[in-house]
Amino acid sequence: MQKIKSLMARQGLKSPQESMADLSPVENLRIPSKEELRELREQPIDPQAEQEMIDSIEEVYFSNDSFDMVQHELEKLPPELNLQELEEYRDKLKRQQAAVSKKVADLILEKQPSYVKELERVTALQTNLQLAAVICTNARRQLTVAKEGFTEASLGLLANQRRRQLLTGLLKSLRTIKTLQRTDVRLSEMLEEEDYPGAIQLCLECQKAASTFKHYSCISELNSKLQDTLEQIEEQLDVALSKTCKHFDVSHYTKVQLAYTLLGKTQTAMDQLHMHFTQAIHNTVFQVVLGYVELCAGNADTKFQKMQYKDLCTHITLDSYIPCLTDLCKALWEVMLSYHRTMQWHEEHDKQDTTPTPDDAAAAESDESVVDRSYVKKKLEHGLTRIWQDVQLKVKAYILGTDMSNFKYDDFIVVLDVISRLMQVGEEFCGSKSEVLQESIKRQSVNYFKHYHRARLEELRMFLENETWELCPVKSNFNIAQLHEFKFMGQCRSPSVSPSRQATSSTSQTQEELSLFQQYLQEGNPFEMHAENKEEETEDVLASNGYESDELEKSVYQDYDSDSDVPEELKQDYVDEQTGDVPLKSVSRETIRSKKKSDYNLNKTNAPILTNTTLNVIRLVGKYMQMMNILKPIAFDVIHCVSQLFDYYLYAVYTFFGRNDMYESSGLGLISSRLRTTLNRIQESLIDMEAVGENTGVHSAAEDRKEKVPSPHLSQLVVLTNSGTLYGLAQRVVATESLVFLAEQFESLQSHLDTMMPAAKKPFLQQFYSQTVSTASELRKPIYWIVAAKAIDYEQMLLMMAGVKWDIREIMSQHNVYVDVLLKEFEQFNKRLEDVSRHVRIPLPVSNVLWEHCIRLANRTLVEGYANVKKCSNEGRALMQLDFQQFLMKLEKLTDLRPIPDKEFVETYIKAYYLTENDMEQFIKNHREYSMKQLANLVNVCLGSHINKKARQKLLAAIDDIDRPKR
Repeated sequence: MQKIKSLMARQGLKSPQESMADLSPVENLRIPSKEELRELREQPIDPQAEQEMIDSIEEVYFSNDSFDMVQHELEKLPPELNLQELEEYRDKLKRQQAAVSKKVADLILEKQPSYVKELERVTALQTNLQLAAVICTNARRQLTVAKEGFTEASLGLLANQRRRQLLTGLLKSLRTIKTLQRTDVRLSEMLEEEDYPGAIQLCLECQKAASTFKHYSCISELNSKLQDTLEQIEEQLDVALSKTCKHFDVSHYTKVQLAYTLLGKTQTAMDQLHMHFTQAIHNTVFQVVLGYVELCAGNADTKFQKMQYKDLCTHITLDSYIPCLTDLCKALWEVMLSYHRTMQWHEEHDKQDTTPTPDDAAAAESDESVVDRSYVKKKLEHGLTRIWQDVQLKVKAYILGTDMSNFKYDDFIVVLDVISRLMQVGEEFCGSKSEVLQESIKRQSVNYFKHYHRARLEELRMFLENETWELCPVKSNFNIAQLHEFKFMGQCRSPSVSPSRQATSSTSQTQEELSLFQQYLQEGNPFEMHAENKEEETEDVLASNGYESDELEKSVYQDYDSDSDVPEELKQDYVDEQTGDVPLKSVSRETIRSKKKSDYNLNKTNAPILTNTTLNVIRLVGKYMQMMNILKPIAFDVIHCVSQLFDYYLYAVYTFFGRNDMYESSGLGLISSRLRTTLNRIQESLIDMEAVGENTGVHSAAEDRKEKVPSPHLSQLVVLTNSGTLYGLAQRVVATESLVFLAEQFESLQSHLDTMMPAAKKPFLQQFYSQTVSTASELRKPIYWIVAAKAIDYEQMLLMMAGVKWDIREIMSQHNVYVDVLLKEFEQFNKRLEDVSRHVRIPLPVSNVLWEHCIRLANRTLVEGYANVKKCSNEGRALMQLDFQQFLMKLEKLTDLRPIPDKEFVETYIKAYYLTENDMEQFIKNHREYSMKQLANLVNVCLGSHINKKARQKLLAAIDDIDRPKR
């Protein structure tokens, strides 16, 4: 059907017969003649059948004009032809052709009236056109007459006037265009002056003016040039925006923001700003680290510039680590400060811009600015965390890039201090707890502290093994707060702070109330403080000339009577350990002598007794606490190590001076169960007992042994066997009392340690103080007992007592000689104590313990001597009482110790001789402090006087019953 329609359209307005004649020869073969059409019309065909016949025609016949139906049908023929099939197919095609022909004929006949009607309209139109041509001819003729009727001069004047007006307008336009052409020079000047808002305003006005003259061909080029200029301004504006990331300038930033507002790109500017801050952080840290790496490398090798930042951090040397870290933090502080000031700028401008405007246009504009402000505010708030996260990651890479285990302590503390300050900045910057930094510094701290503590324990062992236990001269008012290791605890702990220091302290407190961003908003840097503080740290704890306070009194004894037996080195003035200089002038000896006391128990206000090793341990504790104060997450590890320092010192003092196999046999309970438990715990957990036989080559528990330290050995310079020095009493006093002093310092630090300790670990600290620190003074008993046991010859006294006859028949008025000998021993002991006190102050508790031990041992020796008696009368018992009373009377003149230890122990044993059988049995059951031998001797001696054999057997059986559970 499409083909038929296209043919009809191509033929134009022709009669059906003409149209038929114009068809192509091939098509003409297909068109039926009039007779055929008539026949077709006359043939009665069912319309439905006819439509089905048309529908059965292949689609290709309706495709296009160039379709060759003959070729198509020939191509469809099978390779082997069948006449009958061909004839059937030909009949089918004829039927289809007939149906199509009939359809076409019906359509032509149907449309013929419309065709005739349209032909009539065309004829009428042709008539009208001819009439119009006549009218036009007449009009032209009349126009020629009009032209000839007017003067050409009049029309020429009018034309010239009009042309003048046009040219005037054109000149004005050309001048404007000329001005527009020259604006690029002014724009360049404004950009150099950084007047970005003015440049953008001018450029936008030029674009507006250019749109007015866009009908000129030259303006299109100017328009594109202005657009390029505007893009160039935006690029320069972006560069200007990036400069605010490192050094924020209010006027500069105000110009940039106003420029972006004129461009309508406030939100875009904020996105760009955050991108610049991220880039600034990366570029800053990279340049700082690169500068130090290249400086340390010392060559112009460019390989470092191509490295990743993380890899670059691994090339930082130990010497340059802290300066680089400080510069890194300073640079990052500048970036964060710029961000902080950027936020401040927007907050201030938001307050200024929130003014109500009644105008509708202004209100619409205000709504848009509110949206922009809201976007900027959210973006800035979100950017805080993002910026800080970037800073943390950069610093983390730097921290973990170097192994700090070999750092000096002070250097590591500086690193911790810098990072701590940086975390404080982060908290003020965005309220962050800096988990990334905390985790990285914790990893380094645990690693460092493990190595550091191990080295310090080994160092402590070396100190202890080389320690001669001489007194370290410190001032009488010595306090650990005076050591610079404890300065971090602040002046609040010490009421004796100088007024100037207090003023400084109050000023610093006022500054602390301000945030770091407020303190350093305009100038300065929080990371510049460390160097200044370090220079101010000084301490004055050592005595200036060795004769301060109790040292004055000690020197009295050196000059008193004779000092021929004092070693030469003790006669010398104190030499300053720090400078090696000997003081030019000593204190007057006469002044010193006037202060001499009769007793060797010097005033308690004298300088504390401690050694260089003690001072070293105290300094270590201060360093550990300083590290713990800065890095609270590893507080428990540090406190555990602090406890090990004390444990090892205590164990060393015990091993050197207190270990003796005679403790158990003495029956004096010298070592309490708590002290014994503590010593066993220290030995199991801290002391490497295999270190002595290490050549066996067995290292099965190597990891466990890493945490342990070999047991220390006493220096060969320390002699504990010389009776002239009371078996090293001076060294024993210095060692034991330095331990007690150390324990006192630990007690003073308990509250501070408790505040640092995690709640879950506080029981450990409480147990350490109750089980270990408090036992320090208990070491006095076993250590001084050895001196007391050797200072007096108790064996000689037993021999002399054995030679006394106790079965006398008359009451004696004169005591025995052994009492005088014993008292003479005590007088000699007292004199030796005075000799020792000339070199080392003997505190009152020490002298009391020494006297208590000696008296207790003497009394037990008396009881043992009385228990060795074979025969004894009532008069002999009275003589025993006389001897003992004489001993007590003379002894009380030698010592101020009251009551006399074990006095009842002797008196009760002597009086037990007079007990009856029943009382004796009760006495045996109640007095377990006496040995079986002593009790048995008591029964045997009483036999015959007032106890018979039967009673004796009974009492001995009771003694045996008491002794049996002990076996």
